[in-house]
Amino acid sequence: VITLLPFALLWALAWAALSVSYLLAFAIAAVNGLFLVRIFIIQHDCGHASYFNNRTVQDWVGRCLGVLTLTPYHVWRRTHAIHHSHHGNLDQRGIGDVMTLTVAEYRARGWFGRAMYRLYRHPVVLFVLGPSYMFILHNRLPVGLMNQGWRFWLSAMGTNAVIGILVGLIVWLGGLMPLLLIYLPTSVIAATVGVWLFYVQHQFEETHWSKTDDWQVHHAALEGSSHYVLPQPLRWLSGNIGIHHVHHLYSRIPFYRLPEVIRHHAELAEVQRLTICESLRTVGLHLWDEAQGKLISIKEAKKRYGHG
Repeated sequence: VITLLPFALLWALAWAALSVSYLLAFAIAAVNGLFLVRIFIIQHDCGHASYFNNRTVQDWVGRCLGVLTLTPYHVWRRTHAIHHSHHGNLDQRGIGDVMTLTVAEYRARGWFGRAMYRLYRHPVVLFVLGPSYMFILHNRLPVGLMNQGWRFWLSAMGTNAVIGILVGLIVWLGGLMPLLLIYLPTSVIAATVGVWLFYVQHQFEETHWSKTDDWQVHHAALEGSSHYVLPQPLRWLSGNIGIHHVHHLYSRIPFYRLPEVIRHHAELAEVQRLTICESLRTVGLHLWDEAQGKLISIKEAKKRYGHG
């Protein structure tokens, strides 16, 4: 109620503002993107079976919220489970994570492969173009699970169908302006913020990557996930997901109880702390240096190891 009601009210306010100012409607829609981030966190907790005791209720709430977040629930739940099961494992990359090469892998690539990796890790691609592509286009198919059975196709196509109906109603009732100035900005802002949060939760200098033989789930959780320290309003809007090391340690803790954990276990509050200023510097880190056990920039890799 405290999430969906403000989201709906801001939607109505933005629609009403169209008759006053397109810029005002756009601004309200952009702010509403933050409430959509919080809606995604509720869907996220449904996927972890941590939001309701009843699994059927949990799944149906997740499916319905997936229409708002442009995310097919069952597809995302499966890929996210893979992320939790293999995060930080160098031998299990590829699904549910930000592509990260080791220094050796990068140096082994030809010039085209290196250029493509640099393009992928460029901030404009990763944080501007990438989020819109991911949520608006990529999520329309069960990518990564396309040969894993009908359930994932049903999840993707069912979500697409309801999104199509919703978009059709918006255009029918208000024309193109509500779609272009409210629906899309809200979705794009939420996607961008969501991708940034996911990035800083795992892509920081002292994160954790190891081979399967040395990989251990609790070490990966505590060492490979950040405690992103945010101001209280942003903590609320992001559903406390910045307390990510605790979430990875035990994903059945609902998001609204994560602050209790670090209050009652002070040592966890100090693990892998990352401030907003510190998080901005992570954008320049691209490669996992196995020798040093940390993420480094491509520039540092060239300086330390040469061009290949």
